[in-house]
Amino acid sequence: MMMAKKYLLVLAAALVAAAPAHAQRVSLADRVAALEAKANNPQQNLDLLNRLTQQEAELRDLRAQLEQLQNENEQLKQRSRDQYLDLDGRLNRIEGGTPTPAPAGAPVPPPVSSAPAPRPAAPAASIPAERPPTVHGDTGAVAAAGDERTAYNVAFDRLKAGDYADSAALFTSFLELYPTGVYAPNALYWLGESYYVTQNYPLAADQFRALLAQYPTHDKAAGSLLKLGLCEYGLGKLEEAERTLADVIAKYPGTDVARTADDRLKAIQFGRLR
Repeated sequence: MMMAKKYLLVLAAALVAAAPAHAQRVSLADRVAALEAKANNPQQNLDLLNRLTQQEAELRDLRAQLEQLQNENEQLKQRSRDQYLDLDGRLNRIEGGTPTPAPAGAPVPPPVSSAPAPRPAAPAASIPAERPPTVHGDTGAVAAAGDERTAYNVAFDRLKAGDYADSAALFTSFLELYPTGVYAPNALYWLGESYYVTQNYPLAADQFRALLAQYPTHDKAAGSLLKLGLCEYGLGKLEEAERTLADVIAKYPGTDVARTADDRLKAIQFGRLR
């Protein structure tokens, strides 16, 4: 009797222990069967294929939009460069007219250069025949012109001819001979321009600052402030350039210099966002 009871207890324990494994086998079989049923379901396969096709189409659309944005970005940068060059060219053509005399009693400009400029000979064709230059240095060439207006034109002719080293030397000599002359502000401006076009931004900025300090109401003040901002930009002083260009826009609204400053300011800000 006792042996029978022990046998029954062992059998019951074995059945209890075997139950979880059997349940797991059944659960795994059910999952496999469910997956097989899904795989054999044409509608589900079609839905999956449609979703994949839709995602591929969306990916192609995103790629096309990205390419379009990149093209628009390049076109915007090119338009900004073209507008700047066009406006800067118009500004220079406007400023290339007859110089405006300085107001009476205008202060004497400061020294114009922190480094010696080249000393080429001035071309004889730019000087009246009755007063040919007798010296091949800067001061001699300008002094040989005989009067302030003629001496100024000698330097300005070299600038218009694209001889920027010559024009820098001649404008420097002009300012040494006529520091309080009516063309002194113009000479300061074009001396700065002679340096600017050769990317000598430090010396160019010195001339534009000098003009702004000594002749703040002169016609060349607006252009000087703009060119000062462009010099700062050329020197990599972006924050200073932004402040100066914003000052141009505020002081001279609606003018060519303001529009050029606005274009350059937007280009700088756009560059910061890239």
